[in-house]
Amino acid sequence: MSGNLSYLSNADGAYVQNMYEQYLQEPESVEFGWRKFFEGFEFARTNYGEAPQVPHEGVLKEINVLNLIHAYRQRGHLFTNTNPVRERRKYSPTLDIANFGLDKSDLETVFHAGNEVGIGPAPLKAIVALLEKTYCESIGAETDHLRSPEMVDWFTSRMEKSRNTPDFTLEQRKHILKKLNQAVAFETFLGSKYVGQKRFSLEGAETLIPALDAIIEKGTDLGVEEFIIGMAHRGRLNVLANILGKTYDDIFSEFEGFLNDDVSLFEGDVKYHMGFGADVTTEKGDVAHISLCPNPSHLESVDPVAEGIARAKIDLKYNGDSSKLVPILIHGDAAVAAQGVVYEVVQMAELEAYSAGGTVHVVINNQVGFTTNYLDARTSTYCTDVAKITRCPIFHVNGDDVEALVFAIELAMEFRQEFKKDVFIDLLCYRRHGHNEADEPRFTQPTLYKAIENHKDPREIYFDRLMKMGGVEANLAREMEKSFKRFLQERLKEVKQAQKTVEYGFDQSGWSHIHVADPGAFEAPVKTAVELKKLKPIAEKLVNLPSDKVFYEKIEKIFENRKTMLETDKLDWALGELLAYATLVTEGYNVRVSGQDVERGTFAHRHAVLRVNNTEDEYVPLQHVAEGQGKFEIFNSLLSEYAVLGFEYGYSWSAPDTLVIWEAQFGDFVNGAQIIIDQYISSAQTKWKRFSGLTMFLPHGFEGQGPEHSSARMERFLELCAANNMIVANPTTPANHFHLLRRQLIRPFRTPLIVFTPKSLLRHPQAVSPLSDFSDHGFQEILDDNFVPANGKGVKKVLLCNGKIFYELLAQQTESNRKDVAIVRMEQLYPLPMKQLEKLFAKYKGAKWVWVQEEPSNMGAWPFILRHFREFKPEIDVISRKENSSPATGYKKQHESQQQYIVNRSFDIVPDEKVGNGKAILAQK
Repeated sequence: MSGNLSYLSNADGAYVQNMYEQYLQEPESVEFGWRKFFEGFEFARTNYGEAPQVPHEGVLKEINVLNLIHAYRQRGHLFTNTNPVRERRKYSPTLDIANFGLDKSDLETVFHAGNEVGIGPAPLKAIVALLEKTYCESIGAETDHLRSPEMVDWFTSRMEKSRNTPDFTLEQRKHILKKLNQAVAFETFLGSKYVGQKRFSLEGAETLIPALDAIIEKGTDLGVEEFIIGMAHRGRLNVLANILGKTYDDIFSEFEGFLNDDVSLFEGDVKYHMGFGADVTTEKGDVAHISLCPNPSHLESVDPVAEGIARAKIDLKYNGDSSKLVPILIHGDAAVAAQGVVYEVVQMAELEAYSAGGTVHVVINNQVGFTTNYLDARTSTYCTDVAKITRCPIFHVNGDDVEALVFAIELAMEFRQEFKKDVFIDLLCYRRHGHNEADEPRFTQPTLYKAIENHKDPREIYFDRLMKMGGVEANLAREMEKSFKRFLQERLKEVKQAQKTVEYGFDQSGWSHIHVADPGAFEAPVKTAVELKKLKPIAEKLVNLPSDKVFYEKIEKIFENRKTMLETDKLDWALGELLAYATLVTEGYNVRVSGQDVERGTFAHRHAVLRVNNTEDEYVPLQHVAEGQGKFEIFNSLLSEYAVLGFEYGYSWSAPDTLVIWEAQFGDFVNGAQIIIDQYISSAQTKWKRFSGLTMFLPHGFEGQGPEHSSARMERFLELCAANNMIVANPTTPANHFHLLRRQLIRPFRTPLIVFTPKSLLRHPQAVSPLSDFSDHGFQEILDDNFVPANGKGVKKVLLCNGKIFYELLAQQTESNRKDVAIVRMEQLYPLPMKQLEKLFAKYKGAKWVWVQEEPSNMGAWPFILRHFREFKPEIDVISRKENSSPATGYKKQHESQQQYIVNRSFDIVPDEKVGNGKAILAQK
């Protein structure tokens, strides 16, 4: 708003009339003061037949005061006392009354605009004092961008009524002091006992502990039963000890580094990455369950994971009632402003597929990122400006004013429960040490750290304030500190004497019936077949559309084709996949699928969600399979890989009886979520003893679509495989895909499943399965050749392959009647099906073994095969594209030539050509 309002003193009737007509057409286009005036004018005219008679000069002044009030509400946050260690940047125009056509002579004048702030007609100085107290002290509020008048009024009425100033009882203040003492004393104790050890201290932001305590206390008052916390390393140990109640004994044991004897499955992580869960009793005796998610050092990566955990519990434990569970995300200022996944998570927050009913975001804003000054860390005014994208309220709070922080937190908690929307708390504080305790911050921030060095800690500041208020004993804080440190010393002594190790249990609620898999469990047979008498009626349900609905003619044609598949006993990929879901939900399991365009399918093959013709109504056949069936949900996601995969992975943590699937639009795009794959999916079992049954669909195959639409980077997944941490499969028949998906839930343990799914095979005439393949056996890790003699006699060469290339090899084999060349498909690449391979080595004894793949030799499964086969089949060769930095050519003719060359070389149509000292055979002339 412009500070030049001189036009008001010259306002005439014509000007006001024009403004009034503009107001009648579009009220929001008129500035706030005039809008309020016209609202009053209309009210009087409508109810009393005429407008109130106010002196002309008085009307203009009233409008000016209303504009002043509106400016405080909009921009007061720019002029607050919220930075504990730095002067705030200067902004203009200021909120000086001179910028609103007012002067000192107006301070004693009584204005009816006082009604707007709830104090009735009042002198201007009283109105300004209220506005300063409400909007320009320890809390800066940004709510005017919400666009919802109801939400804006909700905040405005509460803030102006309370002056944004808490009125706690003496007992409440003593409780706040107690939590603050725990936070401060815990850090100073660790700092004195473990000098130089990394702990990522909370010092400078200790008010976070009473703030989180307030969320839990207020939340349970409002009916919350569970909280899911995602946070990085800063302050994590303090939160574990003083919010979740993790024993000090366990924390000290981690510092002492006592080794757990059982490292066969669980090798652990650093202490400030570990997760924890506990039931916590509040001051009023309520019990809430609190979970702190384990997380890696990759900042903000835990955000979507925590949201997924929360959503799964809301869905499955609380029957969709999000008022029972609240996610809390604790960010750093540099990370929340710069890590793109935060934007993705914020955009997900109100989508049907991903909403968790609103998240409380708390930013530990220590005004520096490692060594980077905040001015170099973002362009935006605030680190929390990402919240404005989805119109979330934001509170900037001075971290030294613990009561203001608790007040703002409680207000945020009430808002979340009322409106089920995210809310952000920007906790402005500082970092007393460097990035870690061994780091020297004065190298890069000498001025800031000179101020911090002489700055009192928040407990001391609060105690001084309580002393001035009276009612608190002079030695209370000192006695609190001594008593608490004495307690900590006793715990430390016990730990050192006992050399206690920390036991990390398999603490995932709802997992009591799920076992930890031993190595032999992966080779145990699993009954995934479904009897024909059960399977056929289910299939009929999937292919028959309801007669009372009309669908797009092409959809009806697709379903007619599916009926024909059943009649001719040739089920394609889509029908095989849908049958897997249908049989699972009839058995009481749930299925959840999400990803880009998954409802229809990127390649228009799935059609799991149908649109009723000429309407926006939807029909989902899989939701109408049987009475009392499990839940089937499928969601088109926002255009995100990182956050959506993280969310679905988190969902799988809390949903062991749900087949949770994330599908990439093309497998090539999965590297946009590499952090989730590396830091969670492949390693959480080893680091954190956390298990997941997440399934990933990655469309993969070389079909001339160029470098970005050919490869899901199989090699990257295979290089992450160890200790049975995940399953990597590339099924080539609809029936085998069916059994693979069913096995994922029927097995008594959970392991992530990576499925390289087809594209052209979705409609390949030979990539079909009869119903007997669904009912007679289970998943087959290896598919042997049924073209050559059953005993392997006469086979001189074995082509071992995976995926789509099989069908091209098969075409050449049958066309040239090559019974001397066997083609063996590895449907599961990891865990390697060694027993089955050994049988085949014996069957084809004396034959030459060659690995055949479409990918370049430095990609695909070959590096993995070479590494694992060198012990028992070291002479295996490879036929592939030559090694390359790019997965595939962008030229169709060259692709076709390379593809044919691989097939020809496999059947010795061209001579071998060995290169270097390896076994690689180039697939290019």
